[in-house]
Amino acid sequence: MKFIMKIPFHITLLVGKAVANIAKLVDKKRGTNISGKIATALCNDFVKHFKNIDFSKVIMVTGTNGKSTTTNLIAHTIKQSNRKTATNGEGANMMGGVATTLIKNSTLTGKFNKEFLVLEIDERSLPSIYKVLPAKNLVITNLQKDQVQRNGDPDFIYRKFAEVINKDIVLFLNNEEPRSKGLEDKAGQVIYFSVNKNDESFNKSNFYDITMPCPKCNHIIKYEYFNLESIGKFYCTNCNYSSEEKPDIYVSNIDSEGNKIICNNETYSITYNTPFYIYNYAATVSVSKKIGLTEEEINQGFKTFVNPGERREILKYKDKVIHYLRMKQENPETLQSALDTVAKDKTEKAIFIGLYEVKDFLPYYSNTFYFYDCNFKDIANTPVEKYIVFSKTVCYDTANRIIYDGADPSKIEIYDYEEDISVILKKMDDIKTKNIYILTGMKPYSNIKNFLAEEEKANG
Repeated sequence: MKFIMKIPFHITLLVGKAVANIAKLVDKKRGTNISGKIATALCNDFVKHFKNIDFSKVIMVTGTNGKSTTTNLIAHTIKQSNRKTATNGEGANMMGGVATTLIKNSTLTGKFNKEFLVLEIDERSLPSIYKVLPAKNLVITNLQKDQVQRNGDPDFIYRKFAEVINKDIVLFLNNEEPRSKGLEDKAGQVIYFSVNKNDESFNKSNFYDITMPCPKCNHIIKYEYFNLESIGKFYCTNCNYSSEEKPDIYVSNIDSEGNKIICNNETYSITYNTPFYIYNYAATVSVSKKIGLTEEEINQGFKTFVNPGERREILKYKDKVIHYLRMKQENPETLQSALDTVAKDKTEKAIFIGLYEVKDFLPYYSNTFYFYDCNFKDIANTPVEKYIVFSKTVCYDTANRIIYDGADPSKIEIYDYEEDISVILKKMDDIKTKNIYILTGMKPYSNIKNFLAEEEKANG
């Protein structure tokens, strides 16, 4: 029989607050959810006992891609409207992270001291968190292949979501993502957010392209166009399931040069203009309007938003300009977003690609399916001086995938090791172009930044 610890809530809360204060003293710059982890270990239903939470003002954000950005954007926009808001913006999106957020935003007696609570929620954790914190608002960004070593097929997560959604929930759904939109019948109210066909939209006719079954009848889903990988205007070839013709929130126009969008006939200034971000803005408009924010308040939030989790940087190496794009590397959508960015650059470039084995938990993740869901052709059709492909586990698979989409094999150099990233990065000295792209997973980030900082120091 499993032993479950049950320390009284108020004692546990005091312990949690003490741990949170100690953690802050140890490292003020680093977020930690250690206080919440300890609290939920001491009191298994700890989160359930907080008071003064208006569940109609609790907003949960879950899905495969865009959870962190959408959560940060919603929370920032609400805060900019001078409404007191708590959020787990540090990315701790399981029970311990939620508990930590409540510990930090409550009185000594467990009274929540903010008006709104905006939470990023891990897909698998949604049922257990909702059980103790029954939010009235749930945003699902999308539901696609992700972390196959943990989640398996997306339908597994679909069933997890279906356990939670009920008639007391307002469900905010991506109108162009077929799988998550299939949950629409379970909610009390559905608000659809949508992005129109635009200059970044595309069609697919690739040997490696796959489709998905309709979540209503299991027949083939077809797309009229894509705005992102597996996201676009769709319809079922058998039943009447499709994107809504008149979604509630509709981004009708994107001005990438002017950094503006037109949504429901209102113009908003934005700080990020890639297709990935446009859906995050659309989701935020849908939530903001539901809770009563004005267009002026939404616009103020959008104009001042800086994503703390942004994974794109411009760096320098001697006379070279480096565009560093990093990703979690556990689904094809994040890789495709990085590839799309590179493909937009029609000038000559050199590309360093380091896709690694992911070692967050067993079994280690080196599956290469996401290469084949992505399109490398648009990059291969631009001027590339050199491809430097590296890592110990999947460098040859990566190189083959680039070749299959038309890259010149003579321009590809492969390095099947990862112990010393500086040896690989120094290959930039042999490259003529000053325009460098580096695409990696999260693992080599600190080593790459350290190398560039040391080189900058050495070269004055």
